[in-house]
Amino acid sequence: MNLLICLNCGEKVETDAPKYKCEKCGGPLEYKIEYGKIGNVKFTGEISFWRYRSLLPKVKNIATLREGGTPLYRANRLAGQMGLSNLYLKDETRNPTNSFRDRAAALMVSNMLDLGFSTALCASNGNMGASLAAYCAKYGLTCHVIIPKNVDVGKIAQMIIYDAIIEEYGVTVDESIGRAEKLAEETGWYQATSALNPLVIEAQKTIAYEIAEQLGGVPDAVIVPMGSGGTIYSLWKGFRELYELDRIKEVPKLIGVQSDGCSPIVNAYVGKDEKLVNPMTRATSIFVLNPLKKDLAVKAIKESRGAAVTVSDKEILEAEQEIARMEGLFAEPASSGTIAALKKLLKESIIDRDETVVCLITGSGLKATDILQALHKKRKMAVIGAEFSTKEKILRIISKKKTYGYEIWKELGKTMTRTAVYQHLNELQNRGLIAIHVEGGRKYFSITQRGKRVLEALDEIKALL
Repeated sequence: MNLLICLNCGEKVETDAPKYKCEKCGGPLEYKIEYGKIGNVKFTGEISFWRYRSLLPKVKNIATLREGGTPLYRANRLAGQMGLSNLYLKDETRNPTNSFRDRAAALMVSNMLDLGFSTALCASNGNMGASLAAYCAKYGLTCHVIIPKNVDVGKIAQMIIYDAIIEEYGVTVDESIGRAEKLAEETGWYQATSALNPLVIEAQKTIAYEIAEQLGGVPDAVIVPMGSGGTIYSLWKGFRELYELDRIKEVPKLIGVQSDGCSPIVNAYVGKDEKLVNPMTRATSIFVLNPLKKDLAVKAIKESRGAAVTVSDKEILEAEQEIARMEGLFAEPASSGTIAALKKLLKESIIDRDETVVCLITGSGLKATDILQALHKKRKMAVIGAEFSTKEKILRIISKKKTYGYEIWKELGKTMTRTAVYQHLNELQNRGLIAIHVEGGRKYFSITQRGKRVLEALDEIKALL
């Protein structure tokens, strides 16, 4: 059993399931390491994610695509341009699906295998959905991703190729998360949303472990992009655990970065109680209006004696080009914001030029570049096509015999909720393609003449393809 503790009231919960909400007070739950039970911690083998298994929640199965162990590059040309002595880039683009979220996907899918889940559910604005889809594909699990309206096309392309079921819901990921909470309660699917599953924090803290081992100590500062706030808190927890285990002598300053077009965590840190007006940013992976880990992010920044800063989308774009041109690394916009922020921090003397700084590059620019815009049309067609295909399947089932909702759901392979099936049925009825009649208190569906003509027309179209 793993130990979870409520960060609000201190309630302790022992369970193998990744609960995220305290039943006593509703506060967030976090995994707690019982140092007395693990003894002398030893890291063995090459630097990789599973090297740190002794400090992760216990799992029996190990799901892996060889995540972690990502390079820590010394960025000499960028450092020289900024007049900085020591600058490093922690390159998480070298993970299997090109983002740091592969660490979380590996741990959550391992937990799924332990608990016998067959379907994962995730609300995501990109990277987490792509990572989870890949790991589920590897282990034969179903992945259902709920995405907001604006998601980088490269990330959607990954979800499509990994055969995830994609559902668009809401304008922002905040709305998608609300949908994921309700859907998990309704279906019993495994909740893999990064802002809700506490295993994500545990997985991402290994980035801090790697930085400390690769540097042979800790830097003076680590600069981290912030969306939900979970990533910067993950690193803070990782460094804090190393300090408590006497593996490092001090912890670095943690500096969080957000776009000035959407900066709720920075506002909270500086004490601004302002409502966001027309929020928007090109860095879609950190476009979160109501970050669920906001308080934890602020805690990490304050306890590490760090800072929080905003940068403009123009500064982000310029930094993205500079990193590529000078260091040969194509970073996504959110990650490029760390370099844009570093320039400001040096100018304002918040960071000294003789300090050692690590910038976290969370994901690849290949997922967000305009070069991939052509895939956007394919993405739309995939979502529309999936919806159309489902209606056709339902219509063909009904054309063979009169049947009812539960039987239709079973024949579809239970790949969606019964609520979704009934929504399709209502739409087919409204279009005059099926009829409903009641027998023995049960609703039966039968195909209409118009429905038959639609199926015949579809057969004609397919014959021409």
